[in-house]
Amino acid sequence: MPVSESPSAPPAAPVPTLVRVDGTVREASVPALVPPVRRGSLADLPYGTAREDPTAVLFARKRPDGGWTDVTASAFAAEVHSVAKGLIAQGLRPGDRLALMARTRYEWTLIDFAAWAAGLITVPLYPTSSAYQIRWILQDSGAAACVVEDPAQARLVSAERRQLPSLGQLWVLDTGAVDQLRKAGAHVPDEAVTARRGLLTPETLATLVYTSGTTGRPKGCALTHGNFLTEVDNAVGLLHPVFKAVSSEPASTLLFLPLSHVFGRMVAIGCVRARVKVGHAPSVESDELLADLAAFRPTFLLAIPYVLEKVFHTARATAERAGRAASFDRAAGVAERYGRAPRPSLGLRAARALYEPLVYRRIRAALGGRVRHVVCGGSALGARLAEFFAGAGVEVYEGYGLTETTAAATVTPLGSPRPGTVGRPLPGTAVRIADDGEVWLKGGHVFAGYWDARRGVALPYTDEGWFPTGDLGALDDEGHLRITGRKKDIIVTSAGKNVAPAPLEDWLRAHPLVAQCMVLGDGRPYVTALITLDHDGLLHWRHMRRKDHLALWELARDEELIGLVQRAVDEANRMVSRAESIRAFRILTREWTEAGGHLTPSLKLKRRAVLRDFGREIEEMYGGRGEEPLRP
Repeated sequence: MPVSESPSAPPAAPVPTLVRVDGTVREASVPALVPPVRRGSLADLPYGTAREDPTAVLFARKRPDGGWTDVTASAFAAEVHSVAKGLIAQGLRPGDRLALMARTRYEWTLIDFAAWAAGLITVPLYPTSSAYQIRWILQDSGAAACVVEDPAQARLVSAERRQLPSLGQLWVLDTGAVDQLRKAGAHVPDEAVTARRGLLTPETLATLVYTSGTTGRPKGCALTHGNFLTEVDNAVGLLHPVFKAVSSEPASTLLFLPLSHVFGRMVAIGCVRARVKVGHAPSVESDELLADLAAFRPTFLLAIPYVLEKVFHTARATAERAGRAASFDRAAGVAERYGRAPRPSLGLRAARALYEPLVYRRIRAALGGRVRHVVCGGSALGARLAEFFAGAGVEVYEGYGLTETTAAATVTPLGSPRPGTVGRPLPGTAVRIADDGEVWLKGGHVFAGYWDARRGVALPYTDEGWFPTGDLGALDDEGHLRITGRKKDIIVTSAGKNVAPAPLEDWLRAHPLVAQCMVLGDGRPYVTALITLDHDGLLHWRHMRRKDHLALWELARDEELIGLVQRAVDEANRMVSRAESIRAFRILTREWTEAGGHLTPSLKLKRRAVLRDFGREIEEMYGGRGEEPLRP
């Protein structure tokens, strides 16, 4: 299939082929929905779309007055072309690495495609990166140039220039980088870009995406143009109603997650491929994001569980302030039952209809009013929350993947939800459960290998094409994958009991008062947990209980608050055996943040950092040397 052609509507996703060992499903695979791309690259996508459908609206740019201005396929291709000429004019050669650090904005996607058109390899940097992280990634990738968002980021990079001998150019978006590149490339012939694009194949490296580094120094994952094309073509094909207009209402999405992360990047590319209108929102702060959603009114969203949790908890807090908490809770229960029922009964349908104008319509309004689909990834979404949104009229497609797999390797298939799982293999993917329970993946979207800075190449992985993820999981009898934890995170108590912390942590994080949770107990006599409080949830609780006068340290010792968290812990403990249950916990007065070094940019816990910085609190839960836990 030529890259310039977007994939046509495929048939329904096929049933996985299963391999059983001693009656247990150990492998599931699904054939690709579309043939692999044999020539061309991501750089061809804007040009092909402009040629085939020049008036198609690919993007909308936010104006200072809060409105949105459409960008057509022909206009986007022209911008990509002029910026690509500017990059060539600045002396960048095919294969050079161009680093890009900015929040989620139109110029991010523009420069990404322009760099590919100029034959470059892009290197994303999180805009919240520290000076050390910036220096390491720029050094390791050998970046020849860098684009940043604002002068503050430029100062961070400039402070490291002495240790970055490869870095030549530095451009700043907020001080006119795009216009500067356009002007610089005005004299470059169009044929120069055409020649650069002609050098690219599906096997050519497109980007080096560095892992977030929860356990150590980030590694550069080398992803090819073919990796992305395989991923997006099969994802678009599988989730056809999401990416295609199925009524008079054209498909659109508002991107607000970092484009530095492979998840957001894959969806941005997929939308260009499928001709879906994209808006960019630079902030995930509740008020700003909700305002952008209301103005843009997307039909589907890319999200992480945190966003859906905030929408739910905010809606419940609003109901409680109005004295309608009990009614909201009944509506939530109805939605959950409706969402999990294969064929809702007449009574359940009537109950849902009752709460539609009172609760569910308002939930959808918080997402802009037109959202009917959410693609959710990054971490596990609790089954109850997935069922609630499905019952409220928003279908949630959970997915699972890694940077090394160009985002999703599994996804919820249409018409076959299985809350609590992360779906079946994406078409073109095989999933294997190794003897020790580790999840292995294979497919055309699996990366070329990790970047070797000394050789300037990607070192391929082995195992006959299977990539060991480091995650633990299991396959059910229909090929749905359930993730049970990280191989390195498994807790082994002093009694020899293996405990997977992820299910307990996911359950507790769904509570409106809980921001983060870390379950621990490795080499200890029993399992404990450190818990941080959610700022918005705590603010609401203090107001409703008339405890606004209490300081945070006093709230952490408040018997009523501790009792609420204890009940949440008791509920979580119902999922596990006594030996695996949380026997003690501590409510911390210090938040875990990315800036504080306890979370990655994708909001994953840095467990080593937490263990290092909260040793005293951990020891208190174990009573010094004693075996009996202290009460929180």
